[in-house]
Amino acid sequence: LATAFGACAFLMAEAHADGVEVQTSGLDELKGVRLEVTRDTVQITWPTGRSEEPVARLVLRRDPNGAALIASLGVQSASGESRIVAKDLEPVWYLTVGTRRVPPGKPRWQKWLVFFDNPAKRPHRTYRVEAKLDRISIRKVGNAVVVDCGRLRAGPFEGRRQFIIYPGCDLMHCVARLRTERDRLAIVYDAGLLDHAGGWSEYAWIDTDDRLVQKPVSAVQDAAPLRVRYRTVAAATGSGALACFPPPHQFQFPRDWTDNLGFVWAGPGYRSDTAPHGLGVRQPKTGGGAWVPWFNAPPGREHRLSFFITWTAGNAAQAIQHVRKYTHDDRFVPLPGYLTFTSHYHMAVAVTAMERAAQGKPPLNPPDFVRVFKRMGVNMVHLAEFHGDGHQKDPGPLRLKELEWMFRECRRLSDDTLLLIPGEEVNTFLGLPPQPGRHPGHWMSLFPRPVYWIMQRQPGEPFVRLDARYGKVYRVGSTEDMMRLVEEEHGLVWTAHPRIKASSWTPDVFRDRPWFLADYWLGAAWKAMPVDLSEDRLGVRALDLLDDMANWGVKKYLLGEVDVFKIDRTHELYSHMNINYVKLDRLPRFDQSWHSVLHALRAGRFFVSTGEVLIPEFRVAGRESGQTVRPKGGPVRVRFRLRWTFPLHAVWLVSGDGKKVRREAITPLPARAFGEKVFELDVDLTGQRWVRLEAWDVAVNGAFTQPVWIEP
Repeated sequence: LATAFGACAFLMAEAHADGVEVQTSGLDELKGVRLEVTRDTVQITWPTGRSEEPVARLVLRRDPNGAALIASLGVQSASGESRIVAKDLEPVWYLTVGTRRVPPGKPRWQKWLVFFDNPAKRPHRTYRVEAKLDRISIRKVGNAVVVDCGRLRAGPFEGRRQFIIYPGCDLMHCVARLRTERDRLAIVYDAGLLDHAGGWSEYAWIDTDDRLVQKPVSAVQDAAPLRVRYRTVAAATGSGALACFPPPHQFQFPRDWTDNLGFVWAGPGYRSDTAPHGLGVRQPKTGGGAWVPWFNAPPGREHRLSFFITWTAGNAAQAIQHVRKYTHDDRFVPLPGYLTFTSHYHMAVAVTAMERAAQGKPPLNPPDFVRVFKRMGVNMVHLAEFHGDGHQKDPGPLRLKELEWMFRECRRLSDDTLLLIPGEEVNTFLGLPPQPGRHPGHWMSLFPRPVYWIMQRQPGEPFVRLDARYGKVYRVGSTEDMMRLVEEEHGLVWTAHPRIKASSWTPDVFRDRPWFLADYWLGAAWKAMPVDLSEDRLGVRALDLLDDMANWGVKKYLLGEVDVFKIDRTHELYSHMNINYVKLDRLPRFDQSWHSVLHALRAGRFFVSTGEVLIPEFRVAGRESGQTVRPKGGPVRVRFRLRWTFPLHAVWLVSGDGKKVRREAITPLPARAFGEKVFELDVDLTGQRWVRLEAWDVAVNGAFTQPVWIEP
């Protein structure tokens, strides 16, 4: 069989009487892709972007009654040597279907904006997704080769099975595309590959202590969940190795805890006593805190249950290393002129330190979470203390002591690479009075230095007094007091988890109130919550709010938040994370104030990323995010620079005129993985009041900027 990848070629043979029909469309437009159809198989080869193994090969069977759809996976080396890495593989999916419960009092339009739910505590059922190979369709979609190979059914869901190949990338995307017409369903899924050839020799993974574990297949008696790093499990095949992993971020529905529940599996008998050896990804249906909401499954929409595989003629460790590159080893890479900032962590640093001191124990030096953040390339961490710990509403003495310990611990744990910034999540003062079914909303506080304040003020008590131990101490007993405190101390506040959780109604319900309109109200926070596998973006709930706020005519911004409790080195934190790249030249020292951080945030000089897609530059007529441009008429020059690991899926220029939102797709996009490019285009922004940029890759990782404001 020919394997060179120059111009695309198609060699069509007469179909076998029992073989399914093969249809093709548009593949001649994809450089380096080669297709060959024989009586029994379909073979696709494509460039991987890897110098040592520049070509990958997938061979599919056309037999509608065969168990192993994938006849083989192969590679071609730079010297031209071809090798079959694995053969006789069956892709499998298992879908668990439960119900979505909408809390009372929630408006109907918000029925899918749910976090406080536990479908696993109600009747639910797990189905093996049944596949029927009726035809194979191979077509060009954007820069990708999409291989449709059969219909799928699982309980109330049905759909189709796909393999997606990205020329210039060494991954294959395995997707079950399912839809239902039933309302109010929630789902989780497991997936992977079964080895019908029995050719695997060992499993391998990186454990939570960063050790490479290699276990002979013969020593694995059942398909057990594995707690691993990088969400990746591999199998050595005797002639190479393959690795399997989920989308890095979309695979994690939001939880309050990031403990590692074992998101991959390996071994025989997975969900069936007769299943052969296999490996794959899994979504535990319970665990991880009080609320385990699963994925949304709105009716009439196609939900993508996906995982990725890569293969090499090398060993299992090399296969895992290929995967790690796509998330920079689960690190947020440094960018010149930027520092990384993350917000909303309930680490209980003050209470923990106080308890250890009371027990005569030395302080943790350092706590696990500090080491974790440094390992991930995080420069600044904004805490959300006294949320379930401590005594936030204490009238004075205990509250002040806990604040003192928070400031002390932040000072102790900060250094020239990490700034630990004190902060709190608050649910009073800056919000409307609670009503049945409605909470006043949560908001985050960020001051540029340690500030002592008490959340009570009785008649006759002063707003501020000088204390011999703590210095200036504020007492806050009303909205007016809170506004005055934030103004006097040059603080910054914003809505935590807007339009969901305990902020379901905010900031919408107070969009015309003075605290929201004030300069110190930054806007709101973004997180991939809830997760809907039919979306090709994360955190649509909050992105819509960013556009709404801009159309309201207020200059507000959207800061990335994480909102989790406790972290240690074994946790699966990266997949829950996002990061804010803030335009700052140097990291502030704790004792010298971090006013520069607040100033940059308030000015909108930052972008938000999951880590795999970066936007180091975005300019509209020479102006950056947070700045104002005054076009003189005609098209406006837009310039931006992107960096990415997974191939790009979509880049949008998003703008608004005060009423409607306009989304313009930027095309064409580069096809390769691991790239960087400067885009320049002239855009007609007549009548628009603001414009921003979003970029997303094929694994639904992404980044977005803050708006550039447009004035006539």
